[in-house]
Amino acid sequence: MFEFSPEVTSVFSDRSFGNMSLNYGQTSASLENRRRFLDNFKISYASLTCAEQVHSSRIGYVKKEDIGKGALSHHTSIRGTDAFITDERNLPIAVFTADCLSIFLYDPQRPAIGLVHAGWRSSRENIVNKAVKSMQENFATLPAELRVGFGPAIRDCCYEVKEDFKGFFSGGLLKREKRYYLDLAGINRAQLLEVGVSEDNILDCAICTSCQNHRFFSFRKEGKSCGRMLSVIMLG
Repeated sequence: MFEFSPEVTSVFSDRSFGNMSLNYGQTSASLENRRRFLDNFKISYASLTCAEQVHSSRIGYVKKEDIGKGALSHHTSIRGTDAFITDERNLPIAVFTADCLSIFLYDPQRPAIGLVHAGWRSSRENIVNKAVKSMQENFATLPAELRVGFGPAIRDCCYEVKEDFKGFFSGGLLKREKRYYLDLAGINRAQLLEVGVSEDNILDCAICTSCQNHRFFSFRKEGKSCGRMLSVIMLG
């Protein structure tokens, strides 16, 4: 949980609450898992607004008419999107992860919020940079005032990739004992700094989903049957 402000709820689940996805893993209890988790924060699970999550860099500006899309079935999720921004109150936006990085954005001046699903493909396309720019365009957000939180994700200690990733990123690739490891959080941090976000305003839970697989779902550790954690942010 990131304590940005009393007007913002920003939380992520762990595997103790079970699988949150309606599309991956064992899904029979997913709606009840969402309800049980979100009841702790007085958020209705039926009000979640969810992205399809196709590893794109498309940002959706969600409004009141979007409340509940993807809440009760995956096929009603907002298509082709991997990130949301909104200035609507009481509209909880959500992404689901199991190694990918969830990035929480809060503009205290508008106020407005954003939430990003950043895997390596979306990060290669500068999704978080595009989300900040979308907030600038729609809300006149000043990047230097933006508050940012990084959720649990696979970290460079565990995220082994092939050598060809050197062609995808100018930085964020570490070599240890002839093996390459991707610093997904570091790449997104650098992109935020490039667009003018202050280093001091970036909070990182520093949780590696692979190292702490007993607490968090990890696609790398568990494979295609892996469940998903839920990240949610909402203006109150």
